[in-house]
Amino acid sequence: MEIWINPACSKCRSAISLLDAEGADYTVRRYLEDVPSEDEIRDVLDRLGLEPWDITRTQEADAKELGLKEWARDESARERWIAALSQHPKLIQRPIITAEDGTAVVGRTEEAVRDALSR
Repeated sequence: MEIWINPACSKCRSAISLLDAEGADYTVRRYLEDVPSEDEIRDVLDRLGLEPWDITRTQEADAKELGLKEWARDESARERWIAALSQHPKLIQRPIITAEDGTAVVGRTEEAVRDALSR
């Protein structure tokens, strides 16, 4: 199990606390420092069953500068969104937990973190 975190994020810290309390075996990836490649983002999206715009923090300053709210949200724009997430990792929703069964969850709630633990 791996968890992508921003240490400044309270939801990330809560997820880590829950994983620790449950004795989970996991590795931490500080994705702002160890930026995911476009291929890694595609893999996580597949595991999540989501599209890139579903895991984009559209209220971030980078999103506003890029004008993401105006971008198309369809297959033709998918690669553009993935490139933006890789080039601007602050835009990636957090924390993302990759589960042992090959799936992933966005662990913003205790229920989502527990879901990842149960897989």
